[in-house]
Amino acid sequence: MTATVGVIGLGAMGSGMAQSLRRAGFDLRVFDAREGVAREFAQGGGTACASAAELAAASAAVVSVVVNAAQTEDVLFGSGAVAAAMKPGSVFVMCSTVDPHWSMAMAARLEAMGLHYLDAPISGGAAKAASGQMTMMTAGSPEAYAVCADMLDAMAAKVYRLGDRAGAGSKVKIINQLLAGVHIAAAAEAMALGLREGVDAAALYEVITNSAGNSWMFENRMAHVLAADYTPLSAVDIFVKDLGLVLDTARASKFPLPLASTAHQMFMQASTAGFAKEDDSAVIKIFPGITLPEKKS
Repeated sequence: MTATVGVIGLGAMGSGMAQSLRRAGFDLRVFDAREGVAREFAQGGGTACASAAELAAASAAVVSVVVNAAQTEDVLFGSGAVAAAMKPGSVFVMCSTVDPHWSMAMAARLEAMGLHYLDAPISGGAAKAASGQMTMMTAGSPEAYAVCADMLDAMAAKVYRLGDRAGAGSKVKIINQLLAGVHIAAAAEAMALGLREGVDAAALYEVITNSAGNSWMFENRMAHVLAADYTPLSAVDIFVKDLGLVLDTARASKFPLPLASTAHQMFMQASTAGFAKEDDSAVIKIFPGITLPEKKS
């Protein structure tokens, strides 16, 4: 591949996406606000940029994998100065979970500058990002896809094209996050009840993951609980944010979401109890009177 693509944000998902692009042979530029992260990544291939603007000036497509809308806006128009540095006709690929209306407004803002915008939230976790097997929920103009279709296919096993206007991808991601948040909260509640009733945690996990009550989130997140490993692949505060976006979206059309509301309160409780930066499976720590598995020596 000769096309130059830049990845901004080398966290759990962004680093895996950059690995997939590097493996596919793209001319890769990387930047991360944390000192030394981009240089360390580039030791395996690719070019570390000193600034987001330097990356943007060299890239046909800029893939932004930062936490939220505020960080994305800072990348584009604040400290990152990416929008001013991008070449006319290049594409900004926005991978964060954001308010769909914000995404639509950002598309219009960039289009007025002669730039393309792709609404492209992601899902699947760090392992699937690293193997190129994640899912992308995309929406944008044919011109945007023409520039970056090959790049998207290198990063994801499933690239869903959900419309030619920004916002559609973010709406689907919001619904995905509703389910993900509720499933994690329900999984934690079920495991907590089992522990309270004296059921062996490993045995409960084995039975549920081979029974009708299983979910991907139970199988994935309760394994973290069994290992007593709350290293944040996706932190509690991510779901405070994402379920907040879910509720904001529904509130605008007066649509009731009783399960999402309850799950949001559970993550809020975990956050305020001091577990904000821990893995989202730490929501189980809000339940009283249970003894959680301890890390094996």
